[in-house]
Amino acid sequence: MIELREEAFAPAAVGAGTRMVNEAIIKALSAIPNRGELPPAVIRKARLEGKGPFPLPPESPHASTLEIQAPHGPVRLRIYMPAAAPLGVYLHIHGGGWTLGSPRENDGSNDRIVTRTGWAVVSVQYRLAPEHPYPAAPDDCEAAAIWLAREAQARFGTTRLAIGGESAGGNLAAATLVRLRDRHGLTPFAGTILTAGCFDLRLTPSARQFGDTPLVLNTADIHRFVRYYLSSGGSPEDADVSPLLADLAGLPPALFLVGTRDALLDDTLFMAGRWMAAGNGAELMVAPGGCHVFTHFPGTLTDQAVARFDAFLASL
Repeated sequence: MIELREEAFAPAAVGAGTRMVNEAIIKALSAIPNRGELPPAVIRKARLEGKGPFPLPPESPHASTLEIQAPHGPVRLRIYMPAAAPLGVYLHIHGGGWTLGSPRENDGSNDRIVTRTGWAVVSVQYRLAPEHPYPAAPDDCEAAAIWLAREAQARFGTTRLAIGGESAGGNLAAATLVRLRDRHGLTPFAGTILTAGCFDLRLTPSARQFGDTPLVLNTADIHRFVRYYLSSGGSPEDADVSPLLADLAGLPPALFLVGTRDALLDDTLFMAGRWMAAGNGAELMVAPGGCHVFTHFPGTLTDQAVARFDAFLASL
């Protein structure tokens, strides 16, 4: 059920802790000279070395790496296993504008899922733009999803599956669900969790109007990421690129998470409505003052979102 409360959008609803987090993010990103001009490869290297604007989480003791063979070449997966037999498996697709990010950088959040829920996590190290533009990323995610659907029982002892991701990862998770349904006749996932997804690469009003404030993601960032991603073809008008435009019928229940200070706020509001209108279950959490992927930063809003995330997995 989707319920929008107007007080979530009121300035008075934003807690002091949330304001402090946002101010710290803006300060950290403002201190990087020519942030938008740095080559993606340079940014990736710095982040994996712990030299990015935000700390690299400690390496998860539950993680290992597996390489699978896919139609377009090998795909590396980072697998996080709980101490006991997994209650389910969550296929995670990281964010980063199809250009940045990695499973390793998500060790903190994925380790939390394992320890709090008892689910295993499989995180996809898909190919990144601009070196590997569309359709490399969705091709790799599609291959990983098919592998998991086929191997889940033998490898994890369960067929209870969920899929999700944040930002570009939310885009890829939604596109993967549509691809599996349309290309393979598969609907193996019982639910999906889509956090701050970019679902319309034509840019929704909130993305167009957000401006230059470096609160994780701004309008210039979105334009740059879309340019990298679609540098060798693919159109924002294509539903495989912009899943907001897809036929969403027959997809699993979804939990949508987004903050009111996210440039991609409208993407989630529009997608949640379309998801429900297509006849699918939909839940929506709108976090007052939450920045883009607010769940990656400590605070009350993140605690609330984590509780929603865990409860949603338990309900599947």
